[in-house]
Amino acid sequence: MVMRQPGQDQMTAPSPLSTAEHRASEARLGLASIFGSTFFELTGYFMLAPWLLLRLKEADLPTWLAGLFAATAWLGIFLVTPFASAITRALGRRPTLWLSGLLPVLAGLAFGLTDDLRLWFAVQLLAGMASGLRWVLAESVVAEFSPPAQRGRWIGIFETMVGSTFVVGPTLLAWIGPQSTQSLWAAVALMLAGLVWSLAIPPLPPEHDAHEAEVGLRGIWRALREHPVIMLAGFAGGFFESGLTAILPLYGLALGLGAAAATLLVSASGLGSSVLMLPAGLLADRLGRHGAGGFWGDSRQTRLQLMRIFAGITLLGSLLLPWVASTPWLAWPVAFVWGGAGGCLYTLSMIDIGSRERGITLVNSTAVLVMSYTLGGVLAPALGGAALQWSPRLGFPVLLVTVAAMGLAMLLRARIGNRV
Repeated sequence: MVMRQPGQDQMTAPSPLSTAEHRASEARLGLASIFGSTFFELTGYFMLAPWLLLRLKEADLPTWLAGLFAATAWLGIFLVTPFASAITRALGRRPTLWLSGLLPVLAGLAFGLTDDLRLWFAVQLLAGMASGLRWVLAESVVAEFSPPAQRGRWIGIFETMVGSTFVVGPTLLAWIGPQSTQSLWAAVALMLAGLVWSLAIPPLPPEHDAHEAEVGLRGIWRALREHPVIMLAGFAGGFFESGLTAILPLYGLALGLGAAAATLLVSASGLGSSVLMLPAGLLADRLGRHGAGGFWGDSRQTRLQLMRIFAGITLLGSLLLPWVASTPWLAWPVAFVWGGAGGCLYTLSMIDIGSRERGITLVNSTAVLVMSYTLGGVLAPALGGAALQWSPRLGFPVLLVTVAAMGLAMLLRARIGNRV
């Protein structure tokens, strides 16, 4: 028998304080790793995407084919998102994040080593699937590593950082050379840096629901039933932030703006989402600390009230469209409002599910939110383009007012505790 000396257990067992400090240190490292790896990967991706389209146009391929190529990446996101939780449970969260960093690097190398268009389409699909995995996993991991009292702040910072890559990537491409081979290899180098940074992600908290949580289509359906209104908010966010951005130049031209001025509407929308998402997260943190009672209520009620406010802002912006037709300069503040309010709806939705769930269940709910946001982003240009062609002064405003009003009405009907 091994005899223990008095006090030996107290000396060797970690104290609760040291354990808490260790967890806080791991959480800070996790956030830094996710932020850094995602920034480099997305910056490289948004350098690569326009470079590929320019190469296709340089080869005198039809515009519709170039558009189909760009849409292939979104198809990859749609295909993989419902199965993100199943892949995560099979591989683990860290290996899945590493895989999502490796595939874009391999895709970039393939684009540089071959001109076979069929292979390009296959590789683009694979890169889109990797982006879908990164999107779902990064969002859920940021929510899980964030301190509960500061979850809104960190998710807001993360969404703002992601938005910045939409600007940094194309800017680097323009600086190096939009059609130069050096731009391709610079993009690959950035994505490789993201992969290397991913290796620093520390072990994640144990997945308490790893064995009993439903995954795949069943898990997606359950998450949709649990959070229908949150997913509606995500759809509205994708519609007004991402989807409308794609057709704002067409709307500007319909108003009689020049090509350059119409293009700047995209910048106004992007500026709105970049500027407002962090304040929305900070408001969710600050107002949610006041406890139950009053207009804001507890933290969950606060998030719902903020969603209602931003949904109302999208409606007010849409109601201004009849005046925009006669006063074109109003198009820029309206675009700013759409982008900012849409981005805040998505951010608040992610804060909400991140505050309620962990592990595989969190991955499922994040996947549904991503799908809802993406669906809004796809439908907005399709329906908006048709409405603009039919009637820029009537059809387009009616479409946007209808979508904004439906989103606000659903959020006003929602109640805490009834699958909000």
